[in-house]
Amino acid sequence: MAIDTGLIRQSWQLVEPHAAKVAAQFYGMLFSRYPQVREMFPAAMDLQRERLLHALTQVVLNLEDGDRLTGHLSQLARDHRKYGVRPEHYAAVGRCLVAAMRANAGGAWTAQHDEAWFTAYDVIASVMIKAAEDDAVGGPPYWVATVVSHELRSRDLAVLVVRPDSPYPFSAGQYATLQSPHWPKVWRPYSIANPPRADNLLSFHVRVIPGGWVSTALAQHTAVGDRLLLGPPRGTLVLRRSNASHLLFVAGGTGLAPLKAIIEETAWMPDRPSVDLFHGVRLRSQAYDLPDLLRLRERHGRMRFVLAVSDDPRHGPPESVAEAVSRHRVPSDYEAFVCGSPEMVRASTQRLLALGVLPERLHTEDTGIPGLAPSWVAPLSDN
Repeated sequence: MAIDTGLIRQSWQLVEPHAAKVAAQFYGMLFSRYPQVREMFPAAMDLQRERLLHALTQVVLNLEDGDRLTGHLSQLARDHRKYGVRPEHYAAVGRCLVAAMRANAGGAWTAQHDEAWFTAYDVIASVMIKAAEDDAVGGPPYWVATVVSHELRSRDLAVLVVRPDSPYPFSAGQYATLQSPHWPKVWRPYSIANPPRADNLLSFHVRVIPGGWVSTALAQHTAVGDRLLLGPPRGTLVLRRSNASHLLFVAGGTGLAPLKAIIEETAWMPDRPSVDLFHGVRLRSQAYDLPDLLRLRERHGRMRFVLAVSDDPRHGPPESVAEAVSRHRVPSDYEAFVCGSPEMVRASTQRLLALGVLPERLHTEDTGIPGLAPSWVAPLSDN
């Protein structure tokens, strides 16, 4: 049966003003009716409820884009394996979700709304169950990794190197979710700062988020020999089979990590492209990876590096990384990769488009459907 997107959106309008209550009631129903699933979740649920609401909103808005939605649901299902999600859990979630929406629709919810949501949810669940089953054939739900190096490069930033217990299949530019033993059931995403290596080592750049559970644990309470859990690799910010002779990388803060991995990958290419890397920081002291970048530039042989400092009077005229790109007159035929905060990515991509870079040559981390990743279990951002 086809999904009735009109009824889905109509019913969502009924409950969206009460969305916070829907989320709270959903989890209350889920945990009371199916107490066995409670162990999948962290103790604190406030952020989890927000993620559920954002995920629901985005699913409702993107139902027509079937191929894209299927791709992201499949990735989400593969990632859900690390929580111990099993096929029977999907039905439980669907029943509780529809019941919570019905209870908060002010009496306007109809049997047709029930049918539309159950149909849509059955489609979503079937895609995710099949993707998880297919993924289980080829790899584990998560990897155990040992910390082999921990370097605190500033008061609030650490570089960790870990060795997974078995080969970790990823592409340069992707990211992994990490779980610290200090915060069981809490996973947070971090970009891998190197391409695949023969020694199977992975490097992560971790900036402490004020009040952040996992970032604080990783940067300040983790030592060599500690063991972390790694979820499966995610992300689309990868080089693929680009045949461009010039590549432009624009990074803000620790958005440097995935771009550094891609640049290092290009250094091994027989006909390696020329590379321009622009790294933006607020203060000169926040250029935490400068020695490594200078070594990479020397090893690469065709790499230009520009550091943009926006708020440090001791570093000459201030400029944002987007302004630095404009000042250096980057040619429009470059293929460009941008990573950093949402504000930095927005400003930089607008500047690059204004300079004539073609949209199809401009790459950012494509979550495809922002907020879909949290779903009913999975986290999206650091805390």
